[in-house]
Amino acid sequence: MQSTNQIAMRIAAGLLALGVFAPVARAEDDARAILKSMSDYLAKQPSFSAKFDSDVEVVTTDRQKIQFTSSGTIAIRRPDKLHAVRTGGYADADMIFNGKQLAVYARNAKLYAKIDAPGSIDGLITKLEAQGYVFPGADLLMSNVYGELNAGVLDAKHIGAGVINGVQCEHLAFRNSDTDWQLWVRSGSEPIPCKYVITSKDVAGAPQYTLTLRDWSSNVNDEFSFVPPAGVKQVDAKALPSTDEVPEGASK
Repeated sequence: MQSTNQIAMRIAAGLLALGVFAPVARAEDDARAILKSMSDYLAKQPSFSAKFDSDVEVVTTDRQKIQFTSSGTIAIRRPDKLHAVRTGGYADADMIFNGKQLAVYARNAKLYAKIDAPGSIDGLITKLEAQGYVFPGADLLMSNVYGELNAGVLDAKHIGAGVINGVQCEHLAFRNSDTDWQLWVRSGSEPIPCKYVITSKDVAGAPQYTLTLRDWSSNVNDEFSFVPPAGVKQVDAKALPSTDEVPEGASK
C-alpha cells in the first residue's frame, strides 16, 4: 500500500508534467503579425464564400446564461457585392447588397425591404452600425481587417496551435478595454479565419459570441440580386420584424 507521501509525490509529478506540456503564450508581435497576414490575404481575394455557425449568449436577469444558435452562408465579391443568409430558431433572413441597394428578406414573415446604400461593403457596414445595427464578425468582411480588429487592442498573444473542424490553426488572443477576443487562423499559405470568439467583459456574466467558419471557396457564382418569391410583400425597412438571432425578451 502506498504511503501518503508517495501519493503526494505522484500527484506533484503529474502536475509538473502537465505544466511542462502546457501551451506557452508567444510574443505579442507574433500575434499581430499573424493577424496582419490574415488581413492581407483576405484583402487580396476578389471574391470568396463560406458557411458559418454562430452562437450568441444572453444572461437573463436571474443570471442564467442562455445560448442561441444559427447557421448560414456568406458570399463576397469586392468591393461592393455581399449576400448573407442566416437560419436560426427564431428568425430566418437574407441580406443581398449589389452596390446600390441592400435588400433584407425576413423569410418567416414573408416580408422584404430595400434600403438605398450606394457604395462599398465597407461603407454599408459602417452605415448600418452608425444606425445602431450590430453585426458581430462583420470586421472580417472589411477591406482592412487588421485596421478594424487591431484598433483598441491593449494586449495580444499567440497562444499556440489549435484545430478547428479538422484544420490546423494558429490560436490568437487579444484584449480590449471592454472585450476579450480570440481568433483561430488557418496555418500555412492560406491564413483564413476559422473561428472568432468575442467575450463582453462589461456585461454581467461575460456572455460570448462565437462564429465558426468552414467550407471556404474562392469560386462565387452568386448573382447578388434579389427577386421576391411569390406572395412576399415589400414594406418599409422600419416595418420589418426583427431578423436578430436572439428573440425579443430573451434577457428577462
